[in-house]
Amino acid sequence: MSKIFVDACFGKETPYTPVWMMRQAGRYLPEYMEVRAKAGNFLNLCHDPKKACEVTLQPVDIVGVDAAILFSDILVIPDEMGMELSFVKGEGPKFSDPIRNEADLERLIGGEEAASKLTYVYDTIKLIKEQLAEDKALIGFTGAPWTLATYMIEGEGTKTYNICKKMMYSNPELLHKILAKVTEVVKLYMEKQIQSGIDVVQIFDSWAAAIEPSKYDEFSWKYMVEIAEYLKEKYPHIPVIMFPKGIPAFLDKVYGNFDVFGVDWSTPMAYAKEKLGDRYVLQGNMEPCRLYSKESTTECVEALQKIMGGKRHIFNLGHGILPDVPVENAKHFINECHRVSGK
Repeated sequence: MSKIFVDACFGKETPYTPVWMMRQAGRYLPEYMEVRAKAGNFLNLCHDPKKACEVTLQPVDIVGVDAAILFSDILVIPDEMGMELSFVKGEGPKFSDPIRNEADLERLIGGEEAASKLTYVYDTIKLIKEQLAEDKALIGFTGAPWTLATYMIEGEGTKTYNICKKMMYSNPELLHKILAKVTEVVKLYMEKQIQSGIDVVQIFDSWAAAIEPSKYDEFSWKYMVEIAEYLKEKYPHIPVIMFPKGIPAFLDKVYGNFDVFGVDWSTPMAYAKEKLGDRYVLQGNMEPCRLYSKESTTECVEALQKIMGGKRHIFNLGHGILPDVPVENAKHFINECHRVSGK
């Protein structure tokens, strides 16, 4: 695996600051679209280890990042817990049977039984490790329990989270039961990813900003910390990255045993450094739309390098890449990161 990338996650001195691109980094590539077309649909691609391996390696081979991120989807977890997942073109993921009450929750399987059903993910990891260059790391990932729960409760993506929030304020006991059940599956799922060969764990809380700051620890962060501390106790050599999106108001309350804090594009890196730089390695945080302009990309990369000084930092986007970004602009981002860090 990439010793440079893993050392950087632990805050150790490295010859240069490594760079990788946020989850979905390969989904804008023409080569990805060709493989997806052969798979028939998105879920088929997730369930096919050979094809999932191929698209995992594409951004590494084509764009030149320092780490690969496992191709999968966060929603394979509730899918294997017994929910019926589909991806509707133009609308995104949908569950036909959302969780709204105790009876709905009881019908879901949990723990080892659910985690053991995700064999296609573990098989994908093993294939990737056989083919990934030794100087590249492999990052596994999961959605945070809160982010997973929003889809499970709402039944689809949402801009208001009103069903989840109604449960949060009117029936918090039920929401905590859902979050606890998901957390137990995620712990075992990530452990099995580690056992299959991943080098780094990342926990995404894409919908963190949907929770008011005074409730964030109770309904999201504490569950993320529980997962991270479970993994760090058993696998201290595996770096853990936490990425909650859109919570600058929460930075002074961050705690837990993990290694890297992902800074999203809406949070100033200087502010994140002030609040967290002494305790965690920071990752991020370029605004993904800067990739439309090479000049804007260079400006941001140089500014990040100046702020961080090349230490305790991993170059990355501040969230997912957009599908119409030119491939040459993505390559430019990687090249500029390597240039300013001295690779």
